[in-house]
Amino acid sequence: MYPENLKYTKDHEWIDEGGKIGVTDHAQKELGDVVFVEPPKAGSEVKAGGELCVLESVKAVSNVYCPVSGKVVKVNEDLSRNPELINQSPYEKGWIAVVEMKDKSEYGKLMSAADYKKLIGE
Repeated sequence: MYPENLKYTKDHEWIDEGGKIGVTDHAQKELGDVVFVEPPKAGSEVKAGGELCVLESVKAVSNVYCPVSGKVVKVNEDLSRNPELINQSPYEKGWIAVVEMKDKSEYGKLMSAADYKKLIGE
């Protein structure tokens, strides 16, 4: 349920080597049905640990934090029409944005799938 090729944060985000970011399966289950996504703006600068976007679900409004510093180079436009993609396909169709990493060493410091599973008690 947690792809081995991704890195994870304690705040339940995932990122791949190319800078594609989303929320984990665990996070989408905790959020419940996602009904609105306020995406980041392409071209905006983001900092590791800073806010990337906002998700609104039937339960709560939640911030999604950026795992690495860099520049948002692509945003998943499908989420504005179909925010439920985050629930249905958190790793494939429900990604949020792609960030061009400033410092690849930040990526290396993130959790492996095994470490993330320990964090959430799986």
